[in-house]
Amino acid sequence: MIGLIGKKLGMTQVFGPNGEQIPVTVIQAGPCRVIHRKTKEKHGYDAVQLGFEPVEEKKVKKPQLGHFKKHNSPPYRYMREFRLKLYKDIEEGEVFNVSMFSENEILEVSGTSKGKGFQGVMKRHGFSGFKASHGVHESFRGPGSIGQCATPSRVYKGKKLPGHMGTEKVSILNCKVIKVDLEKNLVLVKGAIPGHRNSIVRLRKEL
Repeated sequence: MIGLIGKKLGMTQVFGPNGEQIPVTVIQAGPCRVIHRKTKEKHGYDAVQLGFEPVEEKKVKKPQLGHFKKHNSPPYRYMREFRLKLYKDIEEGEVFNVSMFSENEILEVSGTSKGKGFQGVMKRHGFSGFKASHGVHESFRGPGSIGQCATPSRVYKGKKLPGHMGTEKVSILNCKVIKVDLEKNLVLVKGAIPGHRNSIVRLRKEL
């Protein structure tokens, strides 16, 4: 198997063998059940659909419940799909946990970033703003000129302007596994990962 679905629990710190302080993010990863196995012959690509966090049937919509029953699986709150390049012998019904990870292993962690709402160009794009003196008296945090008057007489698409910030899919590469707790299904990765507490993340082995 190449990855798991997890829940970000928060951040803490651990100490290395030489006493150095290491900031880590605690992730509850799995156990995840294989709900659906997709094959290249039938679906055009190889993938597995994993379920995370069992839930009561009454809390699942009827189409989703029918999908679970079709594949002889109990209902789950979250489902994610993982493309397969290796490990083609996985079958429906198998359950995977954090035992697939090991210390010092490198992972790719994907999640949804925190929503910041409507923000200006300084916070959203890192603009420096204007001087606080020397004639500047109206705009200090504005974007400045956004285009030309006669040519092209419009604002180019993709121009960095104020707008909604956050709530986007973010993937962090080269996340180092510091510790794996098999009893509590916890993975501690070095540094910060996207998302708020209790947000769903995807852990994927870098192949």
